[in-house]
Amino acid sequence: MNAVPETMTAIAISEPGGPDVLQPTQRPVPHPFEHEILIQVAAAGVNRPDVAQRQGHYPPPKGASDLPGLEVAGHVVALGRNVTRFAIGDTVTALVAGGGYAEYVAVHESNALPVPKGLSLVEAAALPETFFTVWHNVFERCGLKAGDVFLMHGGTSGIGTTAIQLAKAFGATVLATAGSAEKCAACIELGASHAINYHTEDFVSVVKAVTDGHGADVILDMVGGDYIERNFDAAALDGHIGQIAFLNGPIADVNFTRLLAKRLTLTGSTLRPRTIAFKAGIARALQEKVWPLIERREVLPRIDATFPLLQAAEAHRRMESSGHIGKIVLTV
Repeated sequence: MNAVPETMTAIAISEPGGPDVLQPTQRPVPHPFEHEILIQVAAAGVNRPDVAQRQGHYPPPKGASDLPGLEVAGHVVALGRNVTRFAIGDTVTALVAGGGYAEYVAVHESNALPVPKGLSLVEAAALPETFFTVWHNVFERCGLKAGDVFLMHGGTSGIGTTAIQLAKAFGATVLATAGSAEKCAACIELGASHAINYHTEDFVSVVKAVTDGHGADVILDMVGGDYIERNFDAAALDGHIGQIAFLNGPIADVNFTRLLAKRLTLTGSTLRPRTIAFKAGIARALQEKVWPLIERREVLPRIDATFPLLQAAEAHRRMESSGHIGKIVLTV
C-alpha cells in the first residue's frame, strides 16, 4: 500500500445553498483511534441526507465530520489501536457519520463490512446507507416477513431499489410507486409485482385492488405530506408504516382514526445519529443475512451514474433532478 499522506482532497460545504457550494478543499488526513480503521476511499455514495446537509437542514451529529458523505468503499491503509476485524490492504465498505466525500475517512471497525465477493468498489460504495436503512426500518422495525404485502414509495430511489429487491428476496409481494412509465418498468424489473405511476394513478385504490382489499402489511414512506393519511387508508389491518423522510413536508392535515381502527403501527427513525454499537448490530445482521444474497447476485445495488469526486456538485444536480434510477456514486 502507498504511504498515507498528511493532507487530502475533500469536498466541503462552503455555506448552505445549492450544489455549487460543494467546493474542493485540503484537509488533514484523519487519524484512526482505538477501534477505527482508515480507509483510502475509492468511491462514495451520494444520498438525500447529503443534499439536506448541503442546504443547511441536516447538521452532522456531535463529533462527526462536517464533510458530507455517509458511505464509502475502499482499502484499509491504517489501523487504530485494538483493531481486530480488518488488516491493512483489506477492501471494505463502511457506513460513516460524515466525511465520505474525501480521499480518506476513518470509521469504527464495527461499522465497516468486507466488500461482498464479485462486487466492484463503486457497487460496494452504494450499499451501506440504503441497506442499513432498509434492513432496520423494513425488517427490524416493521417486521416484514414472507407472505406480506410491501408497499415502497419512491421505488426508483436508492432506498427504493434496495427495498424492492430485499423484500422480494425474503418472500414478500412488492408494490411500488414511481413517477414515470420508465421508472415503473424499472420497479418491475427489480422485483415489484405492481408499479403505480403516482402522476396518473391513485396508489390507495391500486393497492386495495391488487390485494383484494387486504392492503399493504408494511409501507416504507419517504414522501410524507398527504401520503401520511393515504398510507393509513392503504395499510392492512395491524399494518406497519415506516416513515424515514418528508420530501413533501412533515405538515399534513391527518385524520388519525384509521390508525386506531386498523390497529396500525406508525414508526419513524433516522440512522445517522445512532450509536456506533447500534449500527454495528445492523452491520452484523447484514453480513449474516444479506451479504450471501449479494454474493449470489440475487440482490445488487442499482447504479444510476458515477461522477468524479471533484464533480460532486453535478452529482447533487442529478439527484435533485429526480431523474435517477438507483444510486449515484462519486469516484475518487
